[in-house]
Amino acid sequence: MICIHQKNNDPYFCLATEEYLLKNFSEDIFMIWQSHNTVVVGKHQNALAEINYPFVHRKKIHVARRISGGGTVFHDEGNVNFAYIKNVKSTTDISFKLFTTPIVEALAKLGITASSSGRNDLLVAGKKISGNAEHVFKNRVLHHGTVLFNSNLEQLEQAIKAVPGKYNGKAVQSNRSEVTNILPFMKGNWTTDDFSSFLIDVQLKNPDNSFYELNEKDVLSIQKLTAEKFNTWDWNFGYSPKYSFSNHFSDVGKKLKIELQVEKGKIKEAHIEGDYFSGKQATTLNKTLVGARHFHTEIRQRLADIFPEVSDELVFAFF
Repeated sequence: MICIHQKNNDPYFCLATEEYLLKNFSEDIFMIWQSHNTVVVGKHQNALAEINYPFVHRKKIHVARRISGGGTVFHDEGNVNFAYIKNVKSTTDISFKLFTTPIVEALAKLGITASSSGRNDLLVAGKKISGNAEHVFKNRVLHHGTVLFNSNLEQLEQAIKAVPGKYNGKAVQSNRSEVTNILPFMKGNWTTDDFSSFLIDVQLKNPDNSFYELNEKDVLSIQKLTAEKFNTWDWNFGYSPKYSFSNHFSDVGKKLKIELQVEKGKIKEAHIEGDYFSGKQATTLNKTLVGARHFHTEIRQRLADIFPEVSDELVFAFF
């Protein structure tokens, strides 16, 4: 198995790296990486329904989509991501335990007792420290997961604190769990980099494993995949299954009811009611919203076209 310590902390580049290694290498692979603040949704989720959009937008938190299923997770520089890519003879050879056991055993070397939740998560002291997901490509499986080492748990909680009832559709929904970091359970003065290096070193103690560094050809290919897929609105938001959105908004005694039908991230139908806008403004807005991306900049622009003094609160009412 080859081991990679990915030092690039761009979340889109890192997610693209996983797909590139899965589809273009033949070796078994173990990779460690970290990223800037990012909410990462599963392949079949509605990105907007999984996040606290106003908070994410104001804090400039990235939103990314991975190629595996499962629920939403939060990455920051206090979280360590791991990925196993393995050749298998058949899908019957695949199990989450096969890939989480090495992580559990590594944590045990640090005096930390981790266990499976039975829901593809790892727990320490009854709280989630790792979310895991998988994707199969031909005879290769990608298993990746998080390890909350010293994450900003308050920011994590706020970023994925979605308001129920606004979004309706058939997208996969996340199961929320109480989380914790592993740093408080460790002895000594560890940094996140120390922990990442430890996980790589555990793998390299196997004489059959070797360290691999991405070469120029690898990086150029990953950059291309990042630009064409992983860092695009079409993938991160437009890929969401179709959904309906409804919300009520009030300000200075005026009320607004918003109903949207959205497919591939674009508004197909809009019904705006209430006394916040005049009848003519509401009619115009219903028409001008059709075809717009359900995205902050486009919603703001469509609102500004008929209502120049657009507040952030009004824009966020559409999310």
